[in-house]
Amino acid sequence: MDIRSVCKAAVFSASFFTLVFASGCTQNPLTGRQEFTGLMSSQQEQAIGAEQHQSIIKEYGGVYDSPGIQAYVNEIGQKLAQQSDRKDVTYRFTVLDSPVVNAFALPGGYVYVTRGTLALANSEAELAAVLGHEIGHVAGRHQASRYSRGILTQLGATVLSSAIGIPAASQAIGIGSNLYMSSYSRGQETEADKFGVRYLSRTGYDLNGMSDFLKTMSQYHSVQAQVDGKQEQQYSYFSSHPDTVGRVVEARADAQSYKNKNGVQNRERYISMVRGMTYGDEGKQGFVRDGTFYHPDLGFAFSVPRGFKVDNQPERVAIEGQDGTVFVLDMADSNGSSIKSYVSDAWLKGQLAQPVDSIDINGMIAATTAVGVAINNQPAEIRLVGVEWDRGQVVRMQILIPRGASTAVIDDMKRMSYSFHRMTGQERNKAKPYRIDLVKAGAGDTIQSLASRMAVDKMAVEQFAALNGMTPAEPLVTGHMYKIIR
Repeated sequence: MDIRSVCKAAVFSASFFTLVFASGCTQNPLTGRQEFTGLMSSQQEQAIGAEQHQSIIKEYGGVYDSPGIQAYVNEIGQKLAQQSDRKDVTYRFTVLDSPVVNAFALPGGYVYVTRGTLALANSEAELAAVLGHEIGHVAGRHQASRYSRGILTQLGATVLSSAIGIPAASQAIGIGSNLYMSSYSRGQETEADKFGVRYLSRTGYDLNGMSDFLKTMSQYHSVQAQVDGKQEQQYSYFSSHPDTVGRVVEARADAQSYKNKNGVQNRERYISMVRGMTYGDEGKQGFVRDGTFYHPDLGFAFSVPRGFKVDNQPERVAIEGQDGTVFVLDMADSNGSSIKSYVSDAWLKGQLAQPVDSIDINGMIAATTAVGVAINNQPAEIRLVGVEWDRGQVVRMQILIPRGASTAVIDDMKRMSYSFHRMTGQERNKAKPYRIDLVKAGAGDTIQSLASRMAVDKMAVEQFAALNGMTPAEPLVTGHMYKIIR
């Protein structure tokens, strides 16, 4: 539905919604269009951003611990923010300690970019394009528009549910807490791209920074999907920023309309700044190296069978095996209970199907039992293992084994759980997260020769090319520095 027609129609409706629409339709200073943003004022935008800021930091693994990189991103962001079309917003820029490729903004000028995104950019102009795009979302009040539409939808559902006597109607379409992270409309994405290019022009950056970064991101997405053995894999940036491929073409065409399209790139300064930055998972969440999952911060490790897929989150790690098997590990407070009591009473709340057995896992007191479940109407078993840990904590393992899983896969799951152990000093010295390094291309170097230095076990050429915004067939420039993973 065209919001302009909604705003025009609103003034003729003699109802409560007339007041809401009529007071909420404002002219966007960037586009000149009438938009419905009346249920979030500028003051509310600021309050909501401040309220959600700490939650976002926690969800994304904290602020990346590099004052230099934080200051650098803030420097570029503030330069762009000075050119924003909204002067009532104070912009704040934060680098999140997450390998996920994502950048987003909260209402009130809170702009976030992950180190995973910084790893993909190949110039200061590309970083500026990412930040300028997010500033464009704030300046265009896109969050306010989504919020106002969501609240009105929820309000309408509440009125409807009162009329038909079904309270669940309002719950079914509630806006939820993920409103600010949900997908923008195609039109809002195009607008934010245009605003971003406009801000690049005003600050003197290369206007192709926008299309270059979008192209690199799309290429990286494709390569990672192949590395992970999946036909389609949605990264957070693609979930909240749709239709990236089409936007590459539009952003490049938009850049051509400016006279000063060939601005500065500052490639060398940028890649020098990200040299040494953590790449992928790191110590606070754990990471996989040579078939072993290490968590240096918590001090444990366990083996991961070859071919299993690891989904590592701040609160838990989930590992997908073959034949539908799944291994999930997290931690919980024991509240002073023995491990057997914790498993039977706290974890299973007394709903036991089988006895709890005491076991030993590499010198640690542990307990295990099994629970029968149905997955897609098919019988399966969940094996539960609890291990006494430090300071009243319990390490919990949940192993889902569907009926029909092969003996070899079941044995892999067993070995994985029984391999759980405290890290040794030697392991702590060995287990280091990957980092971005730089190498200079010599006269005889090729993508293949530089890619061979990457600490990856497959598709090294494709990953090197994606990381550096190149195609695998593109020649290197002698004397240029290129990013690799070590």
